[in-house]
Amino acid sequence: MKYTIFPKRFAALNAFASLFLILSFIVRLSFLVWSFSEVDKGFSALLSTFVIGFLFDITTLSFFTIPYLIYLLLLPKKFYGSILDRIVTYFGFSLVTLIVLFSFFGEFTFWDEFHRRFNFIAVDYLIYTYEVVKNIDESYPLPLLISGMLIMVLGSVYIVSKLGYFKSTFTSQTSFLPKLYAALPWFIIALIAGFFITNSIADFSKNRYNNELAKAGIYSFFAAFRNNELPYKDFYKTISEKEAFAYLKSVYTRAGDSLIDPEANSIYRKVVNSHSTQKDLTPNVIFICVESLSADFLKTFGNEEHITPTLDSLANHSLFFQNLYATGTRTVRGMEAITLSIPPTPGRSIVKRKNNQGLFTIGEVFKEKGYVRNFFYGGDGYFDNMNTYFGGNGFNIIDRGRGFLLDASITTNRTNIDDKEVTFENAWGVCDMDIYNKVLKEADKAHTSDKPFFDFVMTTSNHKPYTYPEGKIDIPSGTSREGAVKYTDYAIKEFLKQAKDKPWYKNTVFVIMSDHCASSAGRWELDVKNYHIPAFIINLPNKSPLKASQLASQFDLFPTLFAQFNWDYDSNLFGQDILKMDPTEERAFIGNYRKLGLLKDNKVMILDELGDANFYSWNPVDNALSPQPLNEEFMKHTVSYYEVADDLYESGGLKLKNK
Repeated sequence: MKYTIFPKRFAALNAFASLFLILSFIVRLSFLVWSFSEVDKGFSALLSTFVIGFLFDITTLSFFTIPYLIYLLLLPKKFYGSILDRIVTYFGFSLVTLIVLFSFFGEFTFWDEFHRRFNFIAVDYLIYTYEVVKNIDESYPLPLLISGMLIMVLGSVYIVSKLGYFKSTFTSQTSFLPKLYAALPWFIIALIAGFFITNSIADFSKNRYNNELAKAGIYSFFAAFRNNELPYKDFYKTISEKEAFAYLKSVYTRAGDSLIDPEANSIYRKVVNSHSTQKDLTPNVIFICVESLSADFLKTFGNEEHITPTLDSLANHSLFFQNLYATGTRTVRGMEAITLSIPPTPGRSIVKRKNNQGLFTIGEVFKEKGYVRNFFYGGDGYFDNMNTYFGGNGFNIIDRGRGFLLDASITTNRTNIDDKEVTFENAWGVCDMDIYNKVLKEADKAHTSDKPFFDFVMTTSNHKPYTYPEGKIDIPSGTSREGAVKYTDYAIKEFLKQAKDKPWYKNTVFVIMSDHCASSAGRWELDVKNYHIPAFIINLPNKSPLKASQLASQFDLFPTLFAQFNWDYDSNLFGQDILKMDPTEERAFIGNYRKLGLLKDNKVMILDELGDANFYSWNPVDNALSPQPLNEEFMKHTVSYYEVADDLYESGGLKLKNK
């Protein structure tokens, strides 16, 4: 029984386990050094980070071992060292080593962009392999990296072989019972992990970086498969439905809206803006949703790099919103907030969920006023389910389509951006100026009809690999985020310049807002400053420039625009007119796929999927959150918004009403 715990037959497995644990430690240590200024560096915090991290590594390792352990247990002794045994062992060792190395490399790219271990975003990216692989190829020397990983795999096999691990495996005469005794702990670990171990165990600290460091990327990736949807009522703090709806109804009635069915669990209401003799305005509306445009890129908000001269100028010649916050951290989250005018939902964005067609969106308000609705995207709109979502909610699609609408039942017009219309393209789509040229061309066509148009335009240039046409700005393509921001600003300038020469310009309002910030990562549960985005309404008829300082949410922008047009309309939208909002009602909603927050009066309430509610005061100067005793009333207000949003989605309350 000499080899009961680690029999010689397990030698190759022991070698892989050692390699995995060493590499995982190196990755965790690298991320610690990378983000050293952000982590809690106290001895207890760092010790907990690495101890919990080691437990996750052991858990992950147990899943890797199971297939080979079963093979070792079932293979008869007479086949030890046979050709079959050697092929299975060498191939298995090489394959899992390659998988581990590839995942660790992937973690570095993911950390670079999100400052997080793998989560459901990485799972989503796996679906869209064309864009993701092309983006990685354009951002990193992929052939060199793949070659390097293959060399490392071969080197690992060579070293393990030289150290005699493979020889011990093949020459072993270990019988079944010692193998079973040695394998049993790994089966038990895997079984316990499968039923009881969750990523929430890593959330031991108030510092988000320490929590992320404690996780294991591979484990987090597979955990995301199980938890990419988080039904609100199953995971988050709740109050009675009656109380939640009553609170929201009171918010809207105080604002002057009339509930259509006061007794129902609904916020469906009549919004009245026609309080003056001014008639309804129905100008064309071109909305530019700018990829990853953080407020702190603008000189207006203190940036000294002079990379947004156009937007800084527009801040003085538009209705400019200075205190607006994105609801989330991804494009689909911004689209959800903008089109549905709804707080962020936990788990996946509604844009990517089932049952997301035939909803009451801002497009329905435009439709009731006689508008044609178009969605422009410089990439293939199958990405992130955009075509299915917009097409299923009444928008015509204009994209760089290689694929098809994901739901064949959707009936909508689709126009392709032809090769001859493209001057520059990267992994995510055509450059901003190319998509704007397409918008101009389609607007020229629409001008000949009697109907106004609403264009939702999604840009792509301000995204890694940060490539764009050379010679347009003074920063070389592909060198930095700052270059991408400056090109984004340049393209907006050229677009507006060309639009001014069009016959439809005078009767067109331009709206510019970001989908989310360039980075949402921070040391706090939710990093408030990294949700601050700029927004502009340009060329409003008979309106003087105005800088609006009210605290507001991304989903308030279009209700505010509708008020500027003097529109009365039926609404199922959560947003309100920012300019008429009572100062005591000002608030903003921020969140990621797990944390849901409400910002008001420099206080932040954050709900999480463990059913907890944490209350903080926020210091805008240093962006710090300071824990405060729980404010029950504030908590109930926060829960009301999120619980009602979830209830309306789950019950079909976001659907169009039959008229």
